[in-house]
Amino acid sequence: MMFYDRIKQLREARQMPQRKLAAALDIDTASYCKIERGERRARKEHIPVIAELLQGDKEELLILWLAEQVMAVVAEEKDLADKVMDIAKRNINKSRYGR
Repeated sequence: MMFYDRIKQLREARQMPQRKLAAALDIDTASYCKIERGERRARKEHIPVIAELLQGDKEELLILWLAEQVMAVVAEEKDLADKVMDIAKRNINKSRYGR
């Protein structure tokens, strides 16, 4: 499942209008709609706000959001993506980024 799929699912389950989420995120409704369609990426600081309003698991949403960020970076290099992910996984605990 993708981040945008999950927030749409949560929003619909709570019958919350997109405009309410957009207002809470301080963005216009059209921008929020693009986030929900996967045409625009949410900002990291949006995650806690979305989680609270939609009563979703903040960690789950952050994981899905991070996965989308990684996918966006490696999307153009599909043939290399597995190798890139393997290297990143092996080295994440060794680097300053894993702390």
